Amino acid sequence: MNNSFASPAARAATSPIPFDNSYARLPAHFHASANPTPVSEPWLIKFNRALATELGLDADTLERDGAAIFSGNAVPEGAEPLGMAYAGHQFGQFVPLLGDGRAILLGEVIDRNGVRRDIQLKGAGKTPYSRRGDGRAALGPVLREYIVSESMHALGIPATRALAAVVTGEPVYRERVLPGAVFTRVAASHIRVGTFQFLAARGDTEGVKTLADYVIERHYPEIKGHARAYLALLEAVTERQASLIARWLCVGFIHGVMNTDNCAISGETIDFGPCAFLDAYDPAKVFSSIDQGGRYAYASQPAIGQWNMARLAETLLPLLDQEPSEAVNLANDVIAGYGPRFQSHWLAGMKAKIGLHSEEDGDLELVQGLLTAMHRNEADFTLTFRRLCDAAESSASDGALRELFSDPADIDAWLSAWRERTGREPLSVAQTASAMRTVNPAFVPRNHRIEQAIRAAEDDCDFSLFEALLTVLSKPYEDQPGFAAYAAPPQPQEEVLRTFCGT
Repeated sequence: MNNSFASPAARAATSPIPFDNSYARLPAHFHASANPTPVSEPWLIKFNRALATELGLDADTLERDGAAIFSGNAVPEGAEPLGMAYAGHQFGQFVPLLGDGRAILLGEVIDRNGVRRDIQLKGAGKTPYSRRGDGRAALGPVLREYIVSESMHALGIPATRALAAVVTGEPVYRERVLPGAVFTRVAASHIRVGTFQFLAARGDTEGVKTLADYVIERHYPEIKGHARAYLALLEAVTERQASLIARWLCVGFIHGVMNTDNCAISGETIDFGPCAFLDAYDPAKVFSSIDQGGRYAYASQPAIGQWNMARLAETLLPLLDQEPSEAVNLANDVIAGYGPRFQSHWLAGMKAKIGLHSEEDGDLELVQGLLTAMHRNEADFTLTFRRLCDAAESSASDGALRELFSDPADIDAWLSAWRERTGREPLSVAQTASAMRTVNPAFVPRNHRIEQAIRAAEDDCDFSLFEALLTVLSKPYEDQPGFAAYAAPPQPQEEVLRTFCGT
C-alpha cells in the first residue's frame, strides 16, 4: 500500500482552503506539475457559498478574493497544482495519452463529513497534456457545467459540484471569439477508467496496482482486506456505474460523451460537455454535435456503461489472478453481471416513477407500454411523469396528461391498465401521488433555457437568467408557481438540436 494518505508535513494553516493532498504524492508519472496561467481582468460570476461551507473552506475570504483564486491568478497556500495523466477510448478509438489539457487539480480537502474531495480549476491555462490546445474555457460551457452539475446534485444523482465561476477578461477562440471563463469544480476524485488505461497501456502493472490500492483506500475502503480485493473493486465500480446510468435514464439525461476518460471511478457524473435532457421522448435521441453515429444516444448509454467497465476490467487482469485464463473468466463474470444490475436499478426507478412499489409479473411491460406510447406521440418526458403524479391523485387530472399525446387514445388505454395495477398497491392515492412527486421532477435544466442563459451572458453580460435557473433547479421536485414557465418544453423555434463540447 502506498502512503499517499499520510498528512503533509506542513499543512497551510492560513490558507482559505485547508488542503490535504494525496494524489500529488503518488508516483511522478501519474501526473505533471501545472501552474495556472494568470489572466488580465478576472471577476467572480458565481460562488457556491453553501458548498464552500460544506467543504470546510473559509467562505468569507473566498468570496472576497474569489476572482483571483478561482481564476488561478492567486494560488492558495497548500495547493499543489497538477495535471492528471490518463488515456481513453474516444468514440471507441483508443488514445494512449490524453491527460488534463485544460484542467488543473489544485489539491484536496477533507469536508465536514470526513470525505476527501478534489478542487479543480477548468480553463486555467495550458498543462503538459494540452498538446495543441489553449488550456482555456469559454463562458458558455462553464455556465452549462455549473447549471447542469448543480441540477444533477439537486436531483439526487451523484455528480461533480460547482464551487465557482469566473470571467477572465480575455477572449478564447473557437468557431467565433468568445469570452473566456474558469470553472472550479469539486469531485470525490477525478480518477477515471482512462487513468487505469494510461498505466496499463504502458505495461505498468505495478502502477495499476498502486492506483487500485489508492482507489480502494479513498473510495471503497469497505473492501480493504478482501481475499480478492481487485475483483471486489471491479464489482464495486461496476455496481456504481450501473446505478448511476439507471438514474440518468430515469430523468431523461443524455451525457453526450461517455468516453472512458469521462467515466469516473467514484461513480459520479463527470464532464458536462454536450450533455442535454430529453424534451420529447425518443430513445435514439442524440444532441452532441460530435456524436455523428449515435454511439452515446439516450438508450445506448447502459450498453456503453458495460463497455466502459469491460475496458476497466482489461486493465485489472494482471491483478485478478496469476493464471491469465482464470483472470479473464473472473472479469467476464463481473461484466456479464452488469446487465442484470442495471436492469434492476432502472426498473426499480421507473416503477417508482409510476407509483409501483410491490412486485408483480407484468410491471416491466407496463413501464415499457408507457414509454412506447410516449415515443409514438412525442410526449415530453419530464412533463408526462410529473402530470402522471396528478393523475395518480385524481382522474380529474387526466386531461392535462392527455394534452401531451397527439393521440390521447394511446394514453387512455395505458391509464386503464395502470389504475388497475396501482389499485393493488397498499398506499392510498394521496400517498402514491406524494411518493411519485419525490422522484418525478417538475423542473430539469431544459436545453433551451440553458442556451438562453448562455446567450444573455455572452451577448449582454446579463447573468439574471443564469441565476434564475440555479434558483428553480435547486428545488426540482417542488411546484414553484413563480417559475412555472421553466417547466414548459420549448416552442418549435426554441428547440435545441445540437449541443457542443466547448474545446
